[in-house]
Amino acid sequence: MICTLCPRRCGAERTETEGRGFCGAGTLPQAARAALHFWEEPCISGTRGSGAVFFSHCTLRCAFCQNLPISHEGFGQVITVRGLADIFRRLVDQGAHNINLVTATHYVPAVLDALSLYRPPVPVVWNSGGYETVETVQMLKGAVDIFLPDIKHFSPRLSSLCAGAPDYFAFASAAVSEMCRQTGPCVYDGDGLLLSGTLIRHLILPGCTSDSMRVLDFIHDALPPGTPVSLMRQYSPVPQCKIKGLDRRVTDKEYSRVLDHMLALGLTGYLQEKSSAKAEYTPPFDLTGLQGPSDESSGQT
Repeated sequence: MICTLCPRRCGAERTETEGRGFCGAGTLPQAARAALHFWEEPCISGTRGSGAVFFSHCTLRCAFCQNLPISHEGFGQVITVRGLADIFRRLVDQGAHNINLVTATHYVPAVLDALSLYRPPVPVVWNSGGYETVETVQMLKGAVDIFLPDIKHFSPRLSSLCAGAPDYFAFASAAVSEMCRQTGPCVYDGDGLLLSGTLIRHLILPGCTSDSMRVLDFIHDALPPGTPVSLMRQYSPVPQCKIKGLDRRVTDKEYSRVLDHMLALGLTGYLQEKSSAKAEYTPPFDLTGLQGPSDESSGQT
């Protein structure tokens, strides 16, 4: 496979288990955890948990990423398409409210093949960093019920510094617009669980409140009215990030400034408490849930 799935358009050759592109992934899906997850937004996690599959490798590899072992280092287990479909089935059997595909952009063809083998009777969530092409998002039409993208940065300088992607906002804004077009307005069930729609996340970074406000301006000005926003203050510094200013948490003053702007714009959604800025909210990437009675996985890498 010669890959052009993400905006980097490496044109890199990918075999089933090896990749020469930026993400380093092969074409078979690789994951580090598949389990019920309770730390998403309430409309996603509900009371029984979201069936989250955490895929290995990433098209962004942000300098401040808390999922270093899987996003940067590629820890995980290679799984066949049939094995991935079986994982979806097991999560549904465990009571998952939805199937939550976390950072799967570089595995789109394999994910679609798995969903063709087993279409879950619960919503499918596409949980991504937002750095996607419109063409790739269009491949997901009819297969994904809920889009849960980040819009991380507005400034090309900031996205270049943090992820080597100065074109981040140009691609993310177009991709998220397509997501909203595909899903239409959010639809919830009687318990407040999201059945379909697009919910946008934004993580406030220390010292970057003006950039956050410009992201919120875009959501207000360019996306359909009523598009919900999850404003996150969970940023926690990590040892590998050497960027000046990102070695501390967001202050109460910074959070209040961005929150006040969100409220002034009339945007609605979800707000994180200060206590969410803790490393323990990152799940253990220990291959939980990747093997079962009918699993055909290819082993750890």
